[in-house]
Amino acid sequence: MLYVPGMRMPGNIFLIGPMGSGKSTIGRQLATALKKSFFDSDHEIEAKTGVKIPVIFEMEGESGFRAREQQMIATLSAQQNIVLATGGGVILHENNRKNLRKFGCVIYLRCSVERQLERTLHDKNRPLLQTENPREKLLSLIEVRAPLYEMTADFIIDTGKYSVKQVVNMVIKMIKEHQ
Repeated sequence: MLYVPGMRMPGNIFLIGPMGSGKSTIGRQLATALKKSFFDSDHEIEAKTGVKIPVIFEMEGESGFRAREQQMIATLSAQQNIVLATGGGVILHENNRKNLRKFGCVIYLRCSVERQLERTLHDKNRPLLQTENPREKLLSLIEVRAPLYEMTADFIIDTGKYSVKQVVNMVIKMIKEHQ
């Protein structure tokens, strides 16, 4: 776990990182342990639009999805006492990065491309991976996104090294130590 000095410790916890890093799974358990409300920004977008993310990508392209995501992050980040699992590309927009940093503690859940492939191999709900070479796509995504994750995060945890329970316990310990 890496601590970034100067972080704020408000009541919200925002999980960022690449697809397959465990944001939703860890987020649910963390919210339960901390008695906070849990939200997944992708699921909230699907609930609001009534369609799955791949349909939004098909109809509106990635830019249409990102616009919807930006609106959802603005809404969700302003809530109080929540754990939010974000989509992997949330950090691409500066407004999202600003809102996450302003309204909560941001934790970057990092994992290897190999682990991402294991976890996403059969998931058809990931439009960016519907390509001939998903590994190459993940490598190109992380090359662009890793610096943005790092600059946005208060803490960085490598989820490939720990179980879900261990990561949840690490986050809880970190929160107690920095309140």
